[in-house]
Amino acid sequence: MNTIPKVGIWVAIAIAAFVISALGALLLEAPSLNLSAVWSDPYYRHVTQFSFYQALLSSVLSVGLAIPVAHALSRRQFKGRSLLLKLFATTLVLPVLVGVFGLLAIYGNSGLLANMLKQIDHSLPFSIYGLNGILLAHVFFNLPYASRLLLQALDTVPAEQHKLCAHLGMSHWHKFKWVEWPRLRQQLPHVFGLVFMLCFTSFATVMALGGGPKSTTIELAIYQAIKFDFDLQAGALLALWQMLLCGVLALSIQRLAKPIAVSTGSVSPGKILIQDSVGSKVWDFFWIAGACLLVIPPLAMVVLSGINEQALLVFTDSRFWLAFGASLKVAISASAIALVIGMAILTTSRALRLRNKNSKADGIELIGTIILVTPGLVISTGLFLLLRYFADAFSYAFYVVVAVNALMALPYVIKTLSQPMLHVAQQYQYLCASLGMRGWQRFKVVEWRALRKPIAHAFAIGFMFSIGDLSAIALFGSQEFRTLPLYLFQLLGSYQMEAAAVVSVTLLLLSVGCFTLTEMLFKMGSKQAKKDKRGRDVIG
Repeated sequence: MNTIPKVGIWVAIAIAAFVISALGALLLEAPSLNLSAVWSDPYYRHVTQFSFYQALLSSVLSVGLAIPVAHALSRRQFKGRSLLLKLFATTLVLPVLVGVFGLLAIYGNSGLLANMLKQIDHSLPFSIYGLNGILLAHVFFNLPYASRLLLQALDTVPAEQHKLCAHLGMSHWHKFKWVEWPRLRQQLPHVFGLVFMLCFTSFATVMALGGGPKSTTIELAIYQAIKFDFDLQAGALLALWQMLLCGVLALSIQRLAKPIAVSTGSVSPGKILIQDSVGSKVWDFFWIAGACLLVIPPLAMVVLSGINEQALLVFTDSRFWLAFGASLKVAISASAIALVIGMAILTTSRALRLRNKNSKADGIELIGTIILVTPGLVISTGLFLLLRYFADAFSYAFYVVVAVNALMALPYVIKTLSQPMLHVAQQYQYLCASLGMRGWQRFKVVEWRALRKPIAHAFAIGFMFSIGDLSAIALFGSQEFRTLPLYLFQLLGSYQMEAAAVVSVTLLLLSVGCFTLTEMLFKMGSKQAKKDKRGRDVIG
C-alpha cells in the first residue's frame, strides 16, 4: 500500500507558521495581554457591543425570513426556479461593494426610491447609512444563502413521507409542523451560526454603510486605528480581541450544529401530492416574490447604472486599467495558490481517512480553515506589523494581499474538493496501486477526469472571493497599488456615483464571467471525454 503523502503536512505547517508569525507580531505590539482592558474602555466596549448587536439582528432577519422563502421554494415548481436558485448561490460570493452599490442605487439618498418619492414631494423615511444600511446589506447577501441551505434540508425529506402526508390528508401547516420543521430545526443552529459569523466579521459592508462612530464594528476599528490614527498598539489589541471572540463563536457554533439524520427512502419528492389552496399559493408567491424583489433589483440597477456617459471617461482612465490589472493578478494568483494548497492538504487528509485516521485528517484540514477563526483583516494587521521590522510594509503589498486572499479562499476550496477527492480515491485506489500509477500520472489519467468540475468550481469561488475582497487591500492599498474594489470604494467615498457604477458593473461581469467561463470549459471537456469513451468502446 502506498505511503501517506507528506506534502499536506508540510503545507499545513507552513500555514500555521504564517498565521503564528502574524499573531506573534500582534502579541509583540500589543501593550499587554490583558484583553479585559478592551472592555474597560467605553469606545471599545461600544464597538464590541455594536458588533454583536448588528450581527444578531442581521442573523435573525436573514435566517428568520429564509425559513418561509425556503419552504415556499420547496413546494413550488415554476419557470425560472433553477435560475433563481443559481442567483441565490452567487450572492454569498458576489463582490460586496457591487451589492452595496446596487442597494445605494435603489435605497440611497439619490437612489431610485428617493427620486420616485420626490415626484410626490416626499422623502425617504430612513437613511441607508448606519444600522439600517448594514442590516439591509447583510439580509441581501445572507438571506438567499440561508434559503438555499434550508432548502437542501427540506429536500432530504423522503418521497414516501410526502405520499404519506397526502394519504392522511394533512394540511400544509400540519405537514410543516410534523414533517418539515424537524428537518429545518436540525439545520437552523448551523445556518444561524454561520450567518452570524459572516455578519460579525463583515468589513466592507460596514465600511461602506457604517455612517460614523455609532455604527463601527471591531474590524473597522482595527482598520481605523492602523490606517488613520497609526495607533499600532490599539490595532494589535483589538485584533487579538477579535480573534478571541471569533474563536469562542466558532467553538460555540460547532457545539450547537448537529448533523441531519439520514432517512431511508428516496429523497426526490417529485410532485408533492397534497391538497392545495388559493391561500397557500398566495402565501408562497408572497415570499418568493419578496425574495426576488430583494435580490434582483439591486443587481439590475448595477447593470443599468453602469451604462452611462461616464463609461468612456472611466475606460480611458489609466487608474481604472491599473486597478483592473491588479485585480486580475491578485485574483488569479490567490485562487491558483488556494487551489494547489487545498489539493495538497486534501491529498494527505484523504490518505489518512483511507487508513481510518480521521482525527489526524480533521486536524490537517482544520489548519487549512484557520482563517475562519482569524479573519483576514487580523492576519493583514499582524503581517503589517511584522514587515515593519524588516522593510517598508507597503513594498510587499501585492504579495501580502495575494497570500491573505489565498488563505481566505482556502476553506471554500477544501469544502468543495474534500468529498470528491475522497470518493475518487476510494473508487480507484486499488486499481491505481495494481497498475503502479502514482503522482502526476495518476492525477492526469484518473483523477483529472473525475475532478474537473469540482476543481473548476473551487477555482471560480476562489476567484470571486479574491476579485471582490476589500479587507487586505484596504490596509495595504495605495495610489500605486489598488484593486477594483478599493478603486470603487474611493469613488463611492467621493460621491462619483456614475464612475462607481461603471466600476461596479465591471466587477459584476468579471465575477459572472468567471463562473460562465469555467462552466463552458467543463462542458467542452465533458464532451471530449464522452467522445474519447465512445472511441474506446468502438475500438474495444
